[in-house]
Amino acid sequence: MTPEFLLTTLLIVASPGTGAIYTIAAGLARGRAASLLAAFACTLGTLPHIAAALTGLAALLHASAVAFEMVKYAGIAYLLFMAWQMLRDTGTLRFDRVATPVSAARVVRDGILLNILNPKLSVFFVAFLPQFIEAADPAPLAAMAGLSLVFMAVTFVVFALYGVFAAAMRDQVAARPRLLVWLRRGFAAAFAGLAVKLAATER
Repeated sequence: MTPEFLLTTLLIVASPGTGAIYTIAAGLARGRAASLLAAFACTLGTLPHIAAALTGLAALLHASAVAFEMVKYAGIAYLLFMAWQMLRDTGTLRFDRVATPVSAARVVRDGILLNILNPKLSVFFVAFLPQFIEAADPAPLAAMAGLSLVFMAVTFVVFALYGVFAAAMRDQVAARPRLLVWLRRGFAAAFAGLAVKLAATER
């Protein structure tokens, strides 16, 4: 593992995306515990893509237009569903002035699905990880697995920091009803924007 890999991973993970937005929204809506669950779920959601990259399934997904489009449109539908829930103020990320308990399984489910239903992640890992493996490495799959674990660890730490910071701001946000309305609209627009971005991606 090189400093270049760590720096590149940090820049990729810290960039605003579906997982970061979901974790921040969970922190603002439900507090610290929900934000940590969301960070864990989004991190766990990368595992199937990493497994696909290691086993060669990602190459199949990249090669098959039908498979890629099916996963992509499922992801678009789920992102739009999350946006609709935000607008209606329902579901896992419902904003309450008092942080009422929410099903841990539901927070984890949404976070995992948001990442699983993004076919670009599998292709990303196929393109990203091999760059940091020596051509003469006797066990390239083991090296990829090791880098994948580091990527997941960095993902969890960064997302957890996002979520905990958002949770710390929760009381101030909850005391301002008009701000809550605009936050809901903002997060709904963010999820809808991510759906449009995913719709525009090609293999």
